[in-house]
Amino acid sequence: MFETLGVKWSEFIASLINFSIVLFVLWRFAYRPVFNMLAARRQKIADSVANADKIKTELARTEVERHKILTQAGDQANKLIDEARQAAARVRETETQKAIAAAEQILVKAREAAAQERTQMLAELKREVGRLVVQTTATVTGKILTPDDQNRLAEESQKQLTA
Repeated sequence: MFETLGVKWSEFIASLINFSIVLFVLWRFAYRPVFNMLAARRQKIADSVANADKIKTELARTEVERHKILTQAGDQANKLIDEARQAAARVRETETQKAIAAAEQILVKAREAAAQERTQMLAELKREVGRLVVQTTATVTGKILTPDDQNRLAEESQKQLTA
């Protein structure tokens, strides 16, 4: 039946052996290295995808951690700001109290000084009025007053001024 089709067995077997040799050489030196290279590349791609997934997971975890740290830092900053405000309020209150106390001391000292000055001025005024009375009396009477008379007149004028 093959002979009717024009196939010769000897040529067919020779072609089959040649094809097998070419197939073996191609498989050994061309297809196997290409398949090995493709398998290695497939493995490398799978490793890269796994690594990328791992990096994504790590990045997401890092982002969550970063957000958590930023939140904590913000809370700590707000706490420090509140503490600073409270400390400033305490210092301001303390300084205000000190200023009020100092002002009150100044007022007390000023009142004391004014009272002393007033007392001193009144004493001076009494002495001056007594001297003027003695001088006026001496001028009006035209006589020289003794020291006893001068003292008596000065005391009487002081008593009248005090009353």
